[in-house]
Amino acid sequence: MSEINEYQATFDLIDVDSDGLISAAELKNLMVALGAAEVTDEAAVAALAAIDADGDGLVSLPELADYLSQNAPR
Repeated sequence: MSEINEYQATFDLIDVDSDGLISAAELKNLMVALGAAEVTDEAAVAALAAIDADGDGLVSLPELADYLSQNAPR
């Protein structure tokens, strides 16, 4: 497992309701804020599913950290 603490600030930025989980709506808000032209709810759900290792429809900090560490440019 990756070093989770290095991803805490990124996670906190996305988790706007501070419930400890990232929802598709929160991910969509991030995508829009970063300049994605049109982000559908379906696209946000699909993006979230790529990160959601346990399939519960939400992303936890460990899931985000694992995803980012596995997909970081080398």
